[in-house]
Amino acid sequence: MTDTCADNAKRGISVKSTGISLSYQMTDANLEPLREKRDGNNYVINLIDSPGHVDFSSEVAAALRITDGALLVVDCIEGVCMQTETVIYQSIYERVRPVLTINKVDRCFVGPQADGEEVYQLFRSLIEDVNDAVHVDDLKVDPQNGTVAFSSGLDGWAFTLASFAKMCASKHRVKESRVMKRLWGENYYDPKTKQWTKKHTGSATCQRGFVSLCYEPIKRIVGHCMNDQKDQLWPLLDQLGVAMTHDERALTGNLLMKRVMQKWLPCANTLIDMTICHLPSPGTAQVYRAEILYKGPPNDVYARAIRNCDPEGPLVLYVSKMIPASNNPGRFYAFGRVFAGRVSAGLEVTIMSADHVHGEKKDFPIRIVQNPAIWMGTLQQTVNHVPCGNTVVLYGLDEFFTKNATITQEKETGAHPIHPMRLPVFPVLRVEVKCKNPLDNLKLTQSLNFLSKSDPVVVCTTEASGGGVITGVGELHLEFCLKDLKERYLRGVEIVVSKPFVPFSETVSEMNTGGDYSLFMKARPMDIPLVCAIEDGLCDNPEVYEKILLEEFGWDKGLATLWCFGPDWTGPNMLVDTCNGVEYLNEIKDSIMESFASVSKEGVLALENMRGICFEVCDAALLYETIYSGIIDQVIPASRKVFHAVQKSAKPRLVEPIYMVEIQAPEHALDTIITFLKNKRECSYKQMPTQGNRLCKIMAHMPVVESLDTCAPDL
Repeated sequence: MTDTCADNAKRGISVKSTGISLSYQMTDANLEPLREKRDGNNYVINLIDSPGHVDFSSEVAAALRITDGALLVVDCIEGVCMQTETVIYQSIYERVRPVLTINKVDRCFVGPQADGEEVYQLFRSLIEDVNDAVHVDDLKVDPQNGTVAFSSGLDGWAFTLASFAKMCASKHRVKESRVMKRLWGENYYDPKTKQWTKKHTGSATCQRGFVSLCYEPIKRIVGHCMNDQKDQLWPLLDQLGVAMTHDERALTGNLLMKRVMQKWLPCANTLIDMTICHLPSPGTAQVYRAEILYKGPPNDVYARAIRNCDPEGPLVLYVSKMIPASNNPGRFYAFGRVFAGRVSAGLEVTIMSADHVHGEKKDFPIRIVQNPAIWMGTLQQTVNHVPCGNTVVLYGLDEFFTKNATITQEKETGAHPIHPMRLPVFPVLRVEVKCKNPLDNLKLTQSLNFLSKSDPVVVCTTEASGGGVITGVGELHLEFCLKDLKERYLRGVEIVVSKPFVPFSETVSEMNTGGDYSLFMKARPMDIPLVCAIEDGLCDNPEVYEKILLEEFGWDKGLATLWCFGPDWTGPNMLVDTCNGVEYLNEIKDSIMESFASVSKEGVLALENMRGICFEVCDAALLYETIYSGIIDQVIPASRKVFHAVQKSAKPRLVEPIYMVEIQAPEHALDTIITFLKNKRECSYKQMPTQGNRLCKIMAHMPVVESLDTCAPDL
């Protein structure tokens, strides 16, 4: 249902996030482990299937913003990879509660089988790695709490400890919670003596609780299926209450095993129970998520409506991504979530784009909502209204914003917007595109605007010559962007695409000593943690960033006043005032800031964006006659020369983007890989063994430019 394009099935990966809303009727028995209060047994899961490839992490970020829980899937062989950690960090930042499923566990039962204790240690190590990445005690997963599942997505079966605890509790007439505690950790069971101990007794029949009561039963049934031992299989299935049809009994080998496991431990039931019982409802989650979502005062009417998930409150809707309309190229559906109130057909709404600043005197675009819809994979299902806590699709609003927006009712002009999303990846790879026929330049410009809308992270710019530049995360991301540009938007227009190239940034390596100008400045490098904090959204809220500068980075507000960030007023460069009693400085402040905004986009070395430079305005020799005689108009070009001069005198240098690379390979291939990395100017690498298999993991830093046209070594 969520494979909405041919590339998903062809490549075996997800490229775009896809939403689907599913309703379930749960039984009282299934809801016994539920942590929160419930009203009836009917549930709706607004599911967003998001990609796993690191190039499409922005799609994951867009999904996490409008969800309250995450089902984290970890390969039992590959373990916790770099992309897994990225997703975990993003979910913790968004205060989204995770549950875990360890996938591909069929590999532990089919083919060369590992010892039960080795499998347990492998699973335990994976769970510890996940919890190390989570690092928040309340959000850590634990098999004994039912927040960890073990699954085979390919074969369609899965289980939690609760699955076997129910069987044992029913058989021995004991409490399920009591059995759950003994199925993990240092708990050992000897079926011969029927005794539980905290240590291995040394008996040949003594095994860890998980191995004895979970691993061994699965291993036994899988073995009977694969070895065609049906005379032993059918009695076991009868004891477990698994009924097989006549046609199913005729199956053999892997097909029989797959069908038996699906009927005994169905994947759907396991994951639905874990999702509903251990992930929060909107009413629970928005209580603690409201403060990181809403930009405005924590106690205004909109913040309270979000916190209470109030369907009767004022409308607050956040659009996290745009979906191209398949039947109308160039038009988009707005996909988001209703955090408060309800959205219905015919409702007049106002739109606050991502760059909206509260209190600015400008008109809000006002539109009438057409029929709202629910995203159902390949289609949108129209409904009359959608209450808060649910995802929604809106049509006809795409002309007023590019990627994200906050939507409220027309009369609610006092509302603040939702915080913009923090993306875990940055676009660091560019290609130039040009039309073969200059008459098609206008269509290329329009198509680049459409492409920019369709992807949360891609940056598209146009040039005066009529061409354009597309900046993406990696080569795979650029490949799909170009595919969309050609097939979805240009449709037959022939273009020329350059080879990928890497944008650098400009910085300085030391503080300069100033110069002989009527405007005196200094430039100095900024601390990298501060640069990263600004890039992560530090400057969204003036109250927040001043507090962080003071408390975390030792900023002395008495010695320096922060004027602005740049470029685009949010970039990782700072302009500060360190002057002492300079007359008429406020009269030229706006001109200096405007000059800084343009200069920080184009440095003196290669006209690239600056990064990590703090410019200090130290002094100025200003006369009354100069300020009020029209010469003030020359402040912008004069200050631009000063900015360039101080950058030159502070030992300017270029800074290139770096990829963190994760490679898993057999031990015999390590020397070849390390040699290959060294030839690619790798900055550093770390070698780590992986638990439970023969693979080793190498973590390295490689310049992005060295990754282009890279071929893997012949192993």
